[in-house]
Amino acid sequence: MKKLSLAVFAVLMTAMLAVFAGCGSSTGTTSGTAASGTAQDNSLQNVLDKGTLVLGLDDSFPPMGFRDENNNIVGFDIDVATEVANRMGVQLQLQPIDWASKEMELDTGAIDCIWNGMSIDDERRQVMDLSEPYMTNRMVLVVLNDSAYTDQASLAGKTVGVQNGSTAEKILEESAFSTTLADTIGFKDNVTAFMELETNAIDAIFMDEVVANYAIASQNKNFRVLEDGLAEEEYAVGFKKGNTALKEEVQKYIDEMKADGTMTQISEKWFGRDVVTR
Repeated sequence: MKKLSLAVFAVLMTAMLAVFAGCGSSTGTTSGTAASGTAQDNSLQNVLDKGTLVLGLDDSFPPMGFRDENNNIVGFDIDVATEVANRMGVQLQLQPIDWASKEMELDTGAIDCIWNGMSIDDERRQVMDLSEPYMTNRMVLVVLNDSAYTDQASLAGKTVGVQNGSTAEKILEESAFSTTLADTIGFKDNVTAFMELETNAIDAIFMDEVVANYAIASQNKNFRVLEDGLAEEEYAVGFKKGNTALKEEVQKYIDEMKADGTMTQISEKWFGRDVVTR
């Protein structure tokens, strides 16, 4: 009888351990799924809770975002983002950053978005969540108006400047045109590159056409855009990877502003025409 009781006891204990193990396994699986699955997206709620949308930008990128004569940050993107923030019920906070470090600024949460004439490319698609394109832009070569340069071929053996960390830099590096140059020089921003071009320290700048045209038209700069650009691209707003809720909320208001004519009004203010992508 004692042996039978012990046997029965052993069976019961084995069954109980199996049940507990099963419960533990179930709990482990649940928490494992939560850990390995998509983390909860609080990106929109975080912005609403703090009451601010922090926008990272290069504050020397006219007409998208730059400092005016009173040192205020203004521009097309600033006007659009301000209206989006108003419709979200939060304040827009502008945060100038080093453009080459924009991905790190997003990843650390120092900023909520990049909104400053940022071009779409495959690399940025991989490391950011991007809005739908809102503007098309062309990458072009800018020279002094009285120079003898007429096209890419005429710049063979010359020096071209470009902004560090920009898609212009990447496009230039990967182009066959770059192999014909004597040198390419990277600058922190296009304003510095313009200054170098004006003093003949470089022969040309490879940059966004919208920026070049704005400088020529609004600042009476002695520049000229060569006709044979290297690439066409689109602008989008960048968010930290996984911040889908915030991205979708911003996109909702951009679409709304396209539909109600607000984007057209802002575009006409800065460009004299509607350049918004529909």
